Amino acid sequence: MSKKNDTTEDQAPQAVSDQFSKQVIEQRLTPNPLNLFSMDKDTLRLALVTAQFALRATRQQTPPTINKPTGLLVLVNGMEQAGKGTAVTQLRQWVDPRLLKVEATIGDCPLEHQPIWQTHTKALPRHGDVMVYFGNWYADLLYNVMRMATLDNEGDEHKESSDKNTKKLKNKALPIAQWQDYLKKELTKLQAFEQDLAANQTKLLKCWFHVDIETLQARLNDDKADPEFLYQIDWKSKKVVETFNEVATALLRQQEDWIIIDGDDKSQAAMHFCHQVLQAMQTALASSRTEEGEQVENLKTFDPVKVPKTLINIDDAEIDKSEYHEALADKQARLAELLRARKGRHVVFAFEGMDAAGKGGAIKRLVAPLDPREYQIYNIGAPMLYELQHPYLWRFWTKLPNEQTDRISRIAIFDRTWYGRVLVERIEGFATDEEWQRAYDEINRFETDLVAAGTIVIKYWLAIDKKEQLKRFEAREETPHKQFKLTDDDWRNRDNWSDYVQSAADMLARTDTEDAPWCVIATNEKRQARLEVLDHAIEQLSLALSDN
Repeated sequence: MSKKNDTTEDQAPQAVSDQFSKQVIEQRLTPNPLNLFSMDKDTLRLALVTAQFALRATRQQTPPTINKPTGLLVLVNGMEQAGKGTAVTQLRQWVDPRLLKVEATIGDCPLEHQPIWQTHTKALPRHGDVMVYFGNWYADLLYNVMRMATLDNEGDEHKESSDKNTKKLKNKALPIAQWQDYLKKELTKLQAFEQDLAANQTKLLKCWFHVDIETLQARLNDDKADPEFLYQIDWKSKKVVETFNEVATALLRQQEDWIIIDGDDKSQAAMHFCHQVLQAMQTALASSRTEEGEQVENLKTFDPVKVPKTLINIDDAEIDKSEYHEALADKQARLAELLRARKGRHVVFAFEGMDAAGKGGAIKRLVAPLDPREYQIYNIGAPMLYELQHPYLWRFWTKLPNEQTDRISRIAIFDRTWYGRVLVERIEGFATDEEWQRAYDEINRFETDLVAAGTIVIKYWLAIDKKEQLKRFEAREETPHKQFKLTDDDWRNRDNWSDYVQSAADMLARTDTEDAPWCVIATNEKRQARLEVLDHAIEQLSLALSDN
């Protein structure tokens, strides 16, 4: 292989940068004043490619850049026949197509027991990439709302929605106030989800393409082949299109971050779109730039909470071995009965706690009465590089039970979780102050979305005292089949014991919510801890099933 071609993907941006002076690059990466749209095609194309490679360069490891690794997600929605495909085709011709990802989904019913955005998380771009996403979660939302709002569903061959709001829909539309209320609530959730994406360096550009009904009908009836539509509705029905525009108006009024692109002239629409993508890339680069020693503006002073006695005064009660095994068998049988009676609802178990607090042993007893095909266990460690190139929660989103997969299991058990950001990452400095302090609210929104969709979330914090931890560490050292559980990090973490206890107290205080409460199990007796885990799981599942 020649030296010229012997480059890695992340080295490529340097070759482009070498063609221009620093001053020229800075000029081309300065956000373009969109009100002018003054660039001709050649200038625009060069600016797009320059910004594209500069964005890709943000994820370079060596030499490091002054920008945080940042990606751009372009959501494309709107009317059919409004020039969406033409615009994205033009963009792809003007940029390096290897560095532009394009995904497309057709709107369908939101899947059961999971947030509307969850299906789409695997498609999110990694930092450094630009991705155009036709349809996306808004196609699913619009599909569902249209089924609620359309008066005449007669002859509808689409599968009936599994969402509780539309399950009973047949040929009768819901009152306007009802579908508008559903739309408003879902848009609020999506807006929060998107804000969390942006805060985690996946910036968004949302483009809504529009044409009037007359232009739409003319294009539907011309001789040109039509692309596969993003929304499963009858676009030739004027009544249906009017309803779609009514729904779209409600959406656009609530979410003011949409860019509306007039598709009357497809060529001009494509130019408008490409200018918007350019500015979005430039803005993403500008907003991700960091200077050494720079402080985050408006970062509030963090006030640690007082450590509760439950994390300090640990119970030492013992339990008879025979009584333990008898109680264990009864509780496991009851747990299995409840899990199999949950009617397909997803269940997420989250285990956190001090090192050697018994998380693995508790999980082992939790799954003992289940068939291995019924659940997945995720042992969470340090993130891989490709996981670091996505929003922080992405590696957990993609492990959630998912109706879209062929996997039988709908139970996910996490041995360590998304709370690592406010625990080990906070203490070890792997996350900035701004990142871990922001994470409390991000995690609460994440869990609230899961619960609102029907997922049962059960969280445990297992606490032991420092003396008991040492005893268990030493026992692991002396037991050949347990030595693998003990690492140098475990010993080093003991030196930060008080920091971990404080972080746990802060976490419990800020993330113990009505939707996803914590169960704190503080005991040095392993058997007692295991029984308490089962008791709490039985209680939570019983409550969830009684509310269903």
